[in-house]
Amino acid sequence: MTKKKLEIHSENLLPIIKKWLYSDKDIFARELVSNACDAIHKVKILRDKGEVKTSDEEFRIDIRVNKEKGTLQFIDTGIGLDAEEVEKYISQIAFSSAEEFLEKYKTNQEGDQFIGHFGLGFYSAYMVAEKVEIETLSYKEGAEPVFWSCDGSSEYNIEKGSRKTRGTEITLFVEKGNEEFLEEFKLKQILEHYCAFLPYPVYLGENRINTHEPLWVKKPSECTEKDYLEFYRHLYPMQEDPLFWMHLNVDYPFHLKGILYFPKLQREFDINKNSIRLFCNRVFVSDNCKDVIPNYLMVLQGVIDSPDIPLNVSRSTLQMDRTVRQLSGHISKKVSDSLTTLYRTNQERYYQCWEDVSPIIKLGAMEDEKFYDRVKNLIIWKNVGGEWTTIEDYLERNKEKTKDKVLYTKDDKQLSHFLDIYKQKNIEVVCAPSPLDTYLIQFLETKIAPAKFQRIDAEIDENILDKDREKTVLDSDGKTEAGKLADFVRSKIEHENIEVEAKSLATDRLPGFVVFEENQRRMRDYMRSLSPKDAPQNLSQLTKQTFVVNTNSPLMSVVQELDKANPELTKEIINEIYDLSLLSQREMDPTTLNDFIHRSNTILEKLATQVVKKGK
Repeated sequence: MTKKKLEIHSENLLPIIKKWLYSDKDIFARELVSNACDAIHKVKILRDKGEVKTSDEEFRIDIRVNKEKGTLQFIDTGIGLDAEEVEKYISQIAFSSAEEFLEKYKTNQEGDQFIGHFGLGFYSAYMVAEKVEIETLSYKEGAEPVFWSCDGSSEYNIEKGSRKTRGTEITLFVEKGNEEFLEEFKLKQILEHYCAFLPYPVYLGENRINTHEPLWVKKPSECTEKDYLEFYRHLYPMQEDPLFWMHLNVDYPFHLKGILYFPKLQREFDINKNSIRLFCNRVFVSDNCKDVIPNYLMVLQGVIDSPDIPLNVSRSTLQMDRTVRQLSGHISKKVSDSLTTLYRTNQERYYQCWEDVSPIIKLGAMEDEKFYDRVKNLIIWKNVGGEWTTIEDYLERNKEKTKDKVLYTKDDKQLSHFLDIYKQKNIEVVCAPSPLDTYLIQFLETKIAPAKFQRIDAEIDENILDKDREKTVLDSDGKTEAGKLADFVRSKIEHENIEVEAKSLATDRLPGFVVFEENQRRMRDYMRSLSPKDAPQNLSQLTKQTFVVNTNSPLMSVVQELDKANPELTKEIINEIYDLSLLSQREMDPTTLNDFIHRSNTILEKLATQVVKKGK
């Protein structure tokens, strides 16, 4: 037996690898199985060149557990190693700037991690093992088997081994405190997580781990709709089928394969949750793709596999560089191309999917200028008549009626009393129900200037006025009938800081409504989106209100007459009309609801009493 020292620059290296290099102990299984897979792949290459005789049936990786001995074994039928190769690839931990590397890792800071591949995967075994042994036999003719062992110190033993067949057998003597890794169910979870799609059979005992084919390695032309759906159900067994998908297959300027699915969004969907799995040569690396996938595409699901993704030394963290930015840009373009194709070839299907794909398009347009340029014609809106339109088409269609304004409402149920007027006038109004629409509208106005969005209760639009019935005749005091009505209502309103205007509306059914100036409303909506500790306490004070009363409303005429006999009841009715306007526009402060209900009951009681007395 020959005893030698590991050729490293510091005796502290293995403890540092054990403590700091890998963020998760489970990764040792990924590294050892990946190395075994690489070893088999080398044999396959040699076979294809005629240098080795072997068959695919011989290729396999076995993981065996012996709880009594406290050992884990990783066995492959790969290329194997001779003594010289063991010295070179196992006994020497070869990397440049070793001392600087050690200093970096002693800080235990994620930002200090190296970029590159240092061949340290084997040493992840020491995260769970107190001792590691290797039995290996090279494929080379006449090669002798080699035995290597190391207890985690800087010394190791090497001698002639006993292995009879080509390949490598790594035995981990699991240290105290890590016995969980001797449980088969735990190992099964780890192996299924990291190694489910490796190209060579991986067995835990008698059970094969990687039974599903990685669909993304196939050409799109070789995959059927059934294949894509079955693969999705394997990845996300508890979810509804996806809307559609896109197959990535890039060879230049980088290598990238993958399948991205557009899922049906759940009510509790979290935009920050990662749903795309990142692979490197079919080995699972991470489900954190925030650097490879733009934020606005995080709603997508599926897999991305690229050997060009620059990972840190532990393959746990992605390192930002030009390749990553190219990957991100390419994936973004593929998504926009896929959406464009759907819109052009099957608009009905696109409309059906809009609710689910709209967050991608809206967020992407606001976050990424290039993405906006590609999808700007895909942003659609449903009008209150149930028809779909783009803003460009809306402006062209309504240039005579609305000029440079896009009239909108939150939905066709809110402000329905307003919408009746617009419907009567045949004025088109689009719906903007999504919370994202407030921000999207603000963004789009920078693109469609001088056109602007205007909510239908943001100002008194000329389209809802009946100029033929305007009360413009002056009396002896120089007041119009409309002016006198405004003064009358103003004197009865109990709320402060409210402007009152009287207008001739195109309907008699609406006694009045409240106008909130567009920009102030948007500011208030933004304030509401803040956390409670950051938002102002009284948002109503931030928005100027104008109460518009209808000179053509029979109710407004009646209350003026009622004021002569019962001014107190008149005041209550005027305030009731105002509060009803707030309620119908979803602008009522919840804290005033009880007072509103109480006053409503009081008014009904007084009116009913008057009717009864009059009847007697």
